[in-house]
Amino acid sequence: MRIKFRIIPLPLQKYDAVIPRMPPQFPKLPELKENAKKLSSGYSGELKVDYHLGMLVNSYTILDDVYLHIHGSNFQIDSLVVTNHAIFIVEAKNYKGTITFDTVLKQLIRSDGKIESGFEYPITQVENQTYHLRNWLQHHNLSHIPIFYVVAIADPETVIKVDGNREEIGKVVAHAARIPKMIRDKDDAFAQAGKPKIEDYKIGKLILRECRDFDINVMRHHEITREDLLPGVICSGCGMRGMKRIHGGWLCKKCRQKSHNAHRNDLANYLLLYGSITNKECMWLLGLTSRSTATRILQKSGLVYVKECKCWTKRRK
Repeated sequence: MRIKFRIIPLPLQKYDAVIPRMPPQFPKLPELKENAKKLSSGYSGELKVDYHLGMLVNSYTILDDVYLHIHGSNFQIDSLVVTNHAIFIVEAKNYKGTITFDTVLKQLIRSDGKIESGFEYPITQVENQTYHLRNWLQHHNLSHIPIFYVVAIADPETVIKVDGNREEIGKVVAHAARIPKMIRDKDDAFAQAGKPKIEDYKIGKLILRECRDFDINVMRHHEITREDLLPGVICSGCGMRGMKRIHGGWLCKKCRQKSHNAHRNDLANYLLLYGSITNKECMWLLGLTSRSTATRILQKSGLVYVKECKCWTKRRK
């Protein structure tokens, strides 16, 4: 059973929210777009791996995007598969072209046929994740549970090469389609050896209760201020910013699309970036001239007014 599902990462949601509001000449705009591109590629690869791990949902407990805290440190794992006898860390990698694992220098090299690029060594990455997870399990009196890891290459067209110990890499690295069988074979071997079973669902629920959401403050990280942002309701049809307020809705001056609730996405993105919004900020963001219109829109958006800060925010679940 899959008890934790993957969502679009919060940092990626924030990049997607802020980039359309940056001036074309903003000096950090290329950096913002590059970060968003990397996060989007990683997320796409994780979804491809999730598809193949779906073969295991009837047998084991699966958690996607696990983010835990132990001894003052946070650690993130793309997917955890809790089987009948062990826990498997699944690290998803979405590389294109040809990748080479250098087992001597502990580095990964990717080639697209023209340029070679170096990347963090995935084996070192999952070894560090294993270390943190082992400490976390020990803290919860579960140190008896074996931990294994696999690196799933999301794109089946990616060519995998090894410079060094091929057998070492072959045991833990494979295209995503082969990962379920690797996990099942390992678990079956434990069963045939008479190893004690673990309560996979119960352990999965414990991990789920302790999970946090990985997030970063994109605005602070890139030193972006509110003054850097451009106002205006963004048209969902053509992407133009600055829809005109008309009776009962909005009109795009470029493609002439009409919408009753075009502002909702803009409000949601602003709250994603800042957590709350005032009437004055709402007027600026949506290009309104009437305070009462801003108040009415905020009231109808399902937000709650907080007197202490004179702002609007989401309802608590």
